[in-house]
Amino acid sequence: MARDYYEILGVSRDADKEDIKQAYRRLARKYHPDVNKEPGAEDRFKEINRAYEVLSEPEIRERYNRFGEAGISGGAGAGFQDMGDMGGFADIFESIFSGFAGGGMGGQPQRRRSGPVRGDDLRLDLKLDFREAVFGGEKEIRISHLEVCGVCNGSGAKPGTRPRTCSTCGGSGQVRRVTRTPFGSFTQVSTCPTCNGTGTVIEDKCDACDGKGTNQVPKKLKITIPAGVDNGTRLRISQEGDAGQRGGPPGDLYVYLFVNEDELFRRDGINILSEIKISYLQAILGCRLEVETVEGPVEMVIPAGTQANTIMKLENRGVPRLGNPVSRGDHLLTILIDIPTKVTPEERELLEKLAKIKGDRTGKGGQGFLGNLFK
Repeated sequence: MARDYYEILGVSRDADKEDIKQAYRRLARKYHPDVNKEPGAEDRFKEINRAYEVLSEPEIRERYNRFGEAGISGGAGAGFQDMGDMGGFADIFESIFSGFAGGGMGGQPQRRRSGPVRGDDLRLDLKLDFREAVFGGEKEIRISHLEVCGVCNGSGAKPGTRPRTCSTCGGSGQVRRVTRTPFGSFTQVSTCPTCNGTGTVIEDKCDACDGKGTNQVPKKLKITIPAGVDNGTRLRISQEGDAGQRGGPPGDLYVYLFVNEDELFRRDGINILSEIKISYLQAILGCRLEVETVEGPVEMVIPAGTQANTIMKLENRGVPRLGNPVSRGDHLLTILIDIPTKVTPEERELLEKLAKIKGDRTGKGGQGFLGNLFK
């Protein structure tokens, strides 16, 4: 029994056309046989294509919703489909695989039409120090992306010449073959073998880009890191991806942020956590001391009688809320009490006097408040 097509694409039954397109784009990239060599990837890819063919066409989707597989088998959506009549499916397929292995299946661009094609998006992983993530700021990054060739202006042809329309496909980038059977006629569409789907043929290639119309170019960029970013935060830098084809717009650059661990501080949401160790005398008598925060040392009062593992709060010393830096979390300090394992004779004498005043048992093996100090 065929799997549910919504389940295959991982979308709900009320998903709109854009949600379905995005789900298809993600899965097709993952399971395309040119990219995924694992056993079963090709069958999974065919299953994903079939699901998108059905759910991307409103009329076919409606029949599927009402009658399931029985409503579409033997009719539209079954057997060979005319890719040229599918519109959205052909466009999305083109944009997904135009960048693989030098331009798609077979090592050449797989084009479904000769119009503009948007460039590929790029990803960059960027590591930040703990304080950089807290306070944000400017950061310089280096990328390498495709830019339109400045010599041929992206045409791929030598200056003074231009690509000519492919005579095999008439500029459509596709050739069709009609197969007639007792059950009807089926149109099979394939990429034009002469122009490899571009719809044009370049006779004199541009020397600067070897006819590709683009060149790989390194570039420095200054980007702004917002205050309060965390592991996995994604920044979108518009139009800094690869250049488009045939006048299409460039893609975007996505910067994924990862935060290095800090020796002193940890993070819990918008709160900062750290520990401070004080002596048992400071815990008993109280004290005033400096503690480290992400903004530098701050004086803090430890009340008399503070217990071990007490958590004290420094308000508004935490992480700014992402998108609203005026709102900040707190800095939470856990108090650790340092109990010495050895004391000097003078200290022991004073402590024994204190124990006598308190009425606590002391000495070797003593079970009182100070007993373990003298083992």
